[in-house]
Amino acid sequence: MTSGQTPGRAVADTGVLVAAIRAEENRRPDRLFTDPFAERLAGESGERMLAEAVATSGDKSTLQIVVRTRFWDEALLHAVRSVRQVVILAAGLDARAYRLAWPDDTTVFELDQPAVIAGKAEALAGDEPRCRRVAIGVDLTKDWTDTLRAKGFDPGRPAVWLMEGLLQYLDEGAVHTLFERVDALSAPGSVLLYDIVGKVLLDSLMLAAVREQMSRNGAPWLFGTDAPEQLCERLGWSATVTDVAEPGNKWNRWFAPAVPLDVPGVPRGYFVTATK
Repeated sequence: MTSGQTPGRAVADTGVLVAAIRAEENRRPDRLFTDPFAERLAGESGERMLAEAVATSGDKSTLQIVVRTRFWDEALLHAVRSVRQVVILAAGLDARAYRLAWPDDTTVFELDQPAVIAGKAEALAGDEPRCRRVAIGVDLTKDWTDTLRAKGFDPGRPAVWLMEGLLQYLDEGAVHTLFERVDALSAPGSVLLYDIVGKVLLDSLMLAAVREQMSRNGAPWLFGTDAPEQLCERLGWSATVTDVAEPGNKWNRWFAPAVPLDVPGVPRGYFVTATK
């Protein structure tokens, strides 16, 4: 990846890196999740990117991805006990449609750039998803809501939305627009899952090497907030906030103790689970 690439392409390449991190975790005997597809999706370029990322900024940033994968696996399976349509925004090379034990009659809509959707189809040709999977190639910076409805999404029924590893790449205006679009399509009973980088963490020295590398690769981190619940609560959702360090420590994949959320000035990442 070079700095001359378009941001969309660069953000897509981060999906290759995420797949490589998941593949690495899948090789561990004490793995937090099972993803037999990640190695194929990552390919050699993913392995190279992972080696470069660890050499540049250590393995702390990879731990966050491992923990969030497990956290969202559990949250999704909990949500679909009562909701049967799932939308993964900027799905990248996520293989959840293929690897999670979805209830019968679950539909998983995956939205990402057309090139990402095509590359994934090629890598997983011959594999059967464990749900009804609807892959949609769109530009998420433009209005994608009509396309989603045209592909069978029913805004009259509750949905589960996942925004994983996405919001830091958007500017603040784009983040608010995204939440407004999701809210407009969400019937009562819908569930919204998202992770976000805290502003203190975003601006911290400990993240400087990661941010520098992401900028160099054409995918700068633009957005963070230490009031992550406000993104959806201002639209009427009810949110629960979890510091990434909490499950990270519980699962022996973290490097610092969890500090209570009411302590200010702590560099953190957040998981938010919200209901409408």
